[in-house]
Amino acid sequence: MTDLAPSILSSDFSDLKNEIKKVKNADYLHLDVMDGNFVPNISFGPGLIKSLRPHSDLVFDTHLMIEDPEKYIKDFARAGSDYITVHAETTKHLHRAIQQIKGNDCRAGVALNPATSIKEVENILTDIDLLLIMTVNPGFGGQELISEMFNKIKQAASIINKNKYGVKIAVDGGVKLNNLHKFVENGSDIIVAGSAIFNAKNPKKKVESFKNKLNQLKHTYTAKEV
Repeated sequence: MTDLAPSILSSDFSDLKNEIKKVKNADYLHLDVMDGNFVPNISFGPGLIKSLRPHSDLVFDTHLMIEDPEKYIKDFARAGSDYITVHAETTKHLHRAIQQIKGNDCRAGVALNPATSIKEVENILTDIDLLLIMTVNPGFGGQELISEMFNKIKQAASIINKNKYGVKIAVDGGVKLNNLHKFVENGSDIIVAGSAIFNAKNPKKKVESFKNKLNQLKHTYTAKEV
């Protein structure tokens, strides 16, 4: 089944402890770390993640949208991250960063901006646990998705399944209930949703709606495969 990862980027930062309780029935908590250099926005650091860790049993999926991520991997691992994802565009030594993540007892992910080809990371797919395909340009929540990215998701899924790499495909950007099927049918394993959940009147019910829809889609596409 495709998992759900609410992104706290769109939550109320003045009440984060209670905000994450609203999404406790999700599977992951997506944590967007931005430095104001790689992306035109600044969010938070390992200190905030450490403060949230005691208040959630969700898998912490830390997405580093920062330059030179190698300098900070240990800090984010110690803060309580389960997954740490770095952008292929931010480091000259991607394989080294991946090994560093694993060396700090976290699962390793690599993210790709919309303009970055899957070919750029084909040679490291055997070394990672997660491939995050950005379906918007990173930096801000609430953007409209770039529809061409569905082909990119499908291409990544084809490569991963053909070679049995065991890599999960996560997608981030412009996800809504009414386009969820397009992400699932093209091979997404983890759905990151921010504004669609936290901007809702009742985020808890919105999570339930997403989970129910994902469960329906699971049966739909399982039936088609059979």
